[in-house]
Amino acid sequence: MKSALRLAACLVAIVSSVLASDWTPPTPEQLARLDRALAPSHAQYDPAEQMLRRPFSSPGYHTKLTGGFVHATRDSLGYAVGLLDTGRPADLERAIAVIRRVVALQDTDPASKTYGIWSWFLEEPLAQMSPPDYNWADFNGVSLLQIARDHRARLPADLARAVDDSILHACRAIKKRNVGPAYTNIAIMGTYVTLVAGELYDLPEFQTYGLDRLRRFHDFTIENGAFAEYNSPTYTIVALFELSRLKAHVESPTAQPMIDTLVRRAWEEIATHFHSPTRQWSGPHSRAYASLNRTTALTAIQRGTGGRVNSGADAPDREELRLPLACPPDLEPLFGPLAEPRTFTKTFIKRTHTVGTTYLHPTFALGSINRGDLWNQRRPLLLHFGSAAQPGYVQLRFLKNNYDFSSAIFTGAQREGLVLGMVHLITNGGDTHISLDKVKAGKIRARDLRLRFEVGGPAAKQARVTAAAIATPGLNISINFARARFDGRDAQILPGGDQNIQWLDAVFYSGPEREFDLAALDEAFAAFAFSVGAPAAPVITLDAGRATLTAGDLRVTAPVKPSPQQP
Repeated sequence: MKSALRLAACLVAIVSSVLASDWTPPTPEQLARLDRALAPSHAQYDPAEQMLRRPFSSPGYHTKLTGGFVHATRDSLGYAVGLLDTGRPADLERAIAVIRRVVALQDTDPASKTYGIWSWFLEEPLAQMSPPDYNWADFNGVSLLQIARDHRARLPADLARAVDDSILHACRAIKKRNVGPAYTNIAIMGTYVTLVAGELYDLPEFQTYGLDRLRRFHDFTIENGAFAEYNSPTYTIVALFELSRLKAHVESPTAQPMIDTLVRRAWEEIATHFHSPTRQWSGPHSRAYASLNRTTALTAIQRGTGGRVNSGADAPDREELRLPLACPPDLEPLFGPLAEPRTFTKTFIKRTHTVGTTYLHPTFALGSINRGDLWNQRRPLLLHFGSAAQPGYVQLRFLKNNYDFSSAIFTGAQREGLVLGMVHLITNGGDTHISLDKVKAGKIRARDLRLRFEVGGPAAKQARVTAAAIATPGLNISINFARARFDGRDAQILPGGDQNIQWLDAVFYSGPEREFDLAALDEAFAAFAFSVGAPAAPVITLDAGRATLTAGDLRVTAPVKPSPQQP
């Protein structure tokens, strides 16, 4: 293994010594935008550690840190790419310092389990993470390849070789891990790192692997009908960016047609779910970190349409110079004014018959999935309302001790502005994460368990929540609980709120912390009708351990007793 690494490293050094860059300095206008994009990072730069320093934040897993300030490896490498792209000597000096610092933090021991990756933060080495995040080979590998492709000749010779070696370590880690095509964003990024590195350094091992991985991802996505991480304001954008990067940088004529097909799929997913009256990306979402759009998605739309679609966001991005985006012209009208309502139904995962329904109306957008968990990144039932300037949302959540409980499962059926929904619990799912902290033996400890309809965003400040409805200017939402039972008792239906959000809760339990054996509960579920406009009167029936909820021709059924989820 070590001899193979040394041989490959020598080959990299030989090949990279003659690499020519196609990078050109930015125009004054481009430089001004790049400087605006880099300004927040300039303020975070810590010359003592030669990395960016920011307040700690995380999605709640992979790290044991809970607060304070941290130096982030991924953020710092991205900053270095932006510094190099300015073309200024002073920025080059700082970029060199950052790259040297971060490259040295990679695990370069081939015998190590974490070989080829980095920790998230300088303050928390890989051995202290819970668990280490192997995606950092992909994320940081992408940044290092931008450096190697476009700026290698500007680096000191020893650092250039260190960057080459670091890319090689990341490639080997990615190949060894070999994630499947269902892990959408990492499947694409790992393809980029290995295929582009293979071409750049003329390494057949990674060229062949990267091309095979692209083909597997392409075939899987076409067969599945959509990205497995479907309709994600976070990861469909990552997919679009990284596929566009592949399009721009990969030379293989075999790869390009597959990339073109996948780029179009990403744009289709964005365009068919875009609600122009609120400028929101409508649900349901497989993975999202917020229920209202961040500027990244809106800016991508505006950039991808050459400004012909005004998404209301034109924030500069440090990658806009190096990452061309091009929306297919025939999809642009979907970003335009919404003259009349339309429903879009999509099978996102054929294997599990996972189907999403999105109803786009001039005054609201309602999306739901037919079945999915309530992990904190999911949005299985999501309503957008209000205006582009003052949007609002209603999101379904299930909270255990005020944090989303991944073992809560939503089952739904939707027709236009009406969703029939049921939420039940499983005994073998996740707790705060779907896989990193599984519920053990079907037992949990909790002081609070509740199903929540959360009302947020600027428009929520004008909303009024009661025990059966959410009233907003110009929009009335009815929530009719047909049944909500837990541990032999009816749930309490309670409206509430604070200075940021409002909610309507079905409280399953609130009291001293205690253990619950989920498998021992006869009932732990809620059934409801969520309707925009006229209230619905659903009918519920119980038979053989299952509840069935109907309203007109809509029907949904789910178990009432917690049990293992079948694979």
